[in-house]
Amino acid sequence: MSSTMGHEVTVLLIEDEAEIRRFLRATLPPHGYRVYEAVSGGEGVAQASARNPDMILLDLGLPDMNGTAVIAKVRAWSTMPIIVLSARDQEQVKVAAFDLGADDYVTKPFGVEELLARMRAAMRHVNRLAGGAIETVYTFGDLRVDLGRRQVFVSGKEVHLTPIEYKLLETLVRYAGKVVTHRQLLKEVWGPLHVDEGQYLRVYMRQLRNKVEADPAQPRHLVTELGVGYRLRTE
Repeated sequence: MSSTMGHEVTVLLIEDEAEIRRFLRATLPPHGYRVYEAVSGGEGVAQASARNPDMILLDLGLPDMNGTAVIAKVRAWSTMPIIVLSARDQEQVKVAAFDLGADDYVTKPFGVEELLARMRAAMRHVNRLAGGAIETVYTFGDLRVDLGRRQVFVSGKEVHLTPIEYKLLETLVRYAGKVVTHRQLLKEVWGPLHVDEGQYLRVYMRQLRNKVEADPAQPRHLVTELGVGYRLRTE
C-alpha cells in the first residue's frame, strides 16, 4: 500500500531507542516514506529545520529534553504533522503534547498497520488544507456528515441531532483521524469558560454515540483515547 501523496513522503524520526529506529527504518520505506533519524531532541529540532520533512514521528522520552519541548520549538515555525510515540503511563504528558500542537499519538508498543493508518490520516489532513478546497460532505463507513447542510446520515437514513450534539460531531469531523483533547472539545463546543467541565462532554458523547453508532458500547466511529480525548476514526 502506498502513501497518500504522489511523491515520496519524508519522515523525521526523533527516537533514541535503537530497536524502534531499526524497525521503522525497515517497515516505512516500502510504503512510500523516506526516513531520516535523530536520536535526541536537539538533533531532531536541527534536522526538522534543515530538512523541513513532511512529518515528524516523535518519542516523548528523549535523553536531552522532553518531547513536548521539541513540539513547542517546531510549532514556533511549522505546522507539519507531529505524531507522538508514547508510553502508556504518560497520559498527562500526552495531553500536554496535544495542547502544544501534536497531531496524534500512537501508544508503544504499536503495530505497523496502526501507525501507517495514523500517518495516512495526518497526510490527508495536510493535503486537504494544501488543496484549499472546502470539503463539506464527509463519509466514514455508514456515517455521512454534510457540514454545508448541517445534516447527518447513518446507513442512508437522516439522524436528528441537538445543536450541541451536532457541534460536537462537527468538531470531530473537522479533525477527522486526529485525537481531540477533552479540553479542546469543551472549548470549541461550550466555550473557554467550560474547559474543566468534563461531565458535559461525557453526557453528550454518550447521547451522540447512541444516535450514530450501531453498537454504542463498542463504537466504530467515535473512539475514546483514554485519558486524552476522542477521535473520529477515518478507516
